[in-house]
Parts: sequence; structure tokens; C-alpha cells
Amino acid sequence: MTLCDDCFKGVRHEGVPEGQLETIGGVPCYVGTPSGEYDKDAVVLFLTDVFGMSYINNKLLVDSFAQNGLKVVCPDLFGGDPIPGDMLGPDGNRVDVAAWKTRHPLQECRPTIDKVVAALKDTGIVRFGSTSYCFGAPFTFQLACENITKVSVTAHPSALAIPEDLEKYAQTSKAPLLINSCTTDAPFPPDAQAKADEILGGGKFAPGYQREYWDGCSHGFAVRGDLSDPKVKAGKEGAFLKSVEFFKKHL
Repeated sequence: MTLCDDCFKGVRHEGVPEGQLETIGGVPCYVGTPSGEYDKDAVVLFLTDVFGMSYINNKLLVDSFAQNGLKVVCPDLFGGDPIPGDMLGPDGNRVDVAAWKTRHPLQECRPTIDKVVAALKDTGIVRFGSTSYCFGAPFTFQLACENITKVSVTAHPSALAIPEDLEKYAQTSKAPLLINSCTTDAPFPPDAQAKADEILGGGKFAPGYQREYWDGCSHGFAVRGDLSDPKVKAGKEGAFLKSVEFFKKHL
């Protein structure tokens, strides 16, 4: 599993979650539902970083998408065993990251997503989008390449094979893709960003490709960034707005 130290770092954000915990297909999920009118046929799958469904930052992002008119479902990818959010505090070093990675290989997380998708289809959902952060990125690519999802958004993706996953996306997916990238990102560095542009940009990928670059930001900025840093705050908020716009256009 290709994850960097920054995948396990960040700043806890403050707020009061507004969504609901629901069990979908036997999987605990955090669900954000718009308060007003919204498209009942569509759902955005929120595929988390290593801190998982219960982490406050992820819940607040789900809520923000719902406040912008998108129904969002965030499944528990880790069977109740995410990296604890308090790892970001003073006692963070107590977590055995290597052991956690061994317990949660990527291939064992995908069936959880499939259960949720199948259950949502049974309720009448016909269109899916996905948004992913760090750890969740490979699933966004897999779902799009299998044409399960209609639109893909990812921020500072981890665990992608470059250029292979980009080439496969270009060859097999029909889902428009937005990547929110940044200045300092070991899993998706400048050469990978350039490769994505080379393979998918310039009109080569007909469904649509967009890469945003957030200067002065580092891996994790879109979900765990230090909002006291003006550049990081601008990047986090900008990436979110670009994501909403992309879903509104394509989902």
C-alpha cells in the first residue's frame, strides 16, 4: 500500500455534524441529505482517508456537500477500525501504523463499497458519483473504470499506480474526472500530475478532465489542512467548491 507519512497527519476541524448514521447493505454509513429539493436518483459516494467515516473532518465535508444539494453516503471502509482521529493530537505516536496497514489492505475494502452500491441501487438510485481523499482514491478509479460511477472527483490521491491507472482510466472509463492536486504531495507529486495532464488533458479524454492545482498546499490539505494557513484555507475551500461545481455539471 503506497501511503506517505502525510496520510496520517493533519489538523482536526471544528464543527457540529448534521448528518445521520445509517446501515446500508449491512455497512455503517454517515449520510448527508440536503434539506431542500435535490435529485433523488443520484448519490455521491464519499471515500475517505485513513481516518474513516467517523472522523469529524470527513463528517463536516459530507455535510457541506449535502448543504450544496448533493446526497452523500460515506461508508465505513475499515470495519470500525480507522486510524483514530486523536492520533493527530499529542498522543498520536501510540498508533502502530504498519500494523494498521496490514489489517486493511486495499483489496479488502472494496467489497464494502460494493455492498453499499448494491443496496442503494435497490432503493432506486441510478446514478453514482464518487469523491475521494488519499486512501480512497483507488476506489474512485476502480468504480469509474467499471463504469459504476458517472463522475469522479479526487483530492491528493494515494496508492495509484502511475501511469498505469491513468492509462486504464483513459481507455476504459466514461466518467469525467477532476483531480485536486497540490504543491507538496509524495503519493501524487508534480511528475504524476504532469503525467495525468499528458494522458487525459488537452481534450484527449472525451468525457472530460480537469486538474486543479492549489499552490502552497500539501498532501491532505482538502480534508485535514491547517486552516490557520491562508494558502491552505484557500486551497481547501477552493477544492471543495470546484468539486461541487464538477458534480453539478456532470452527475
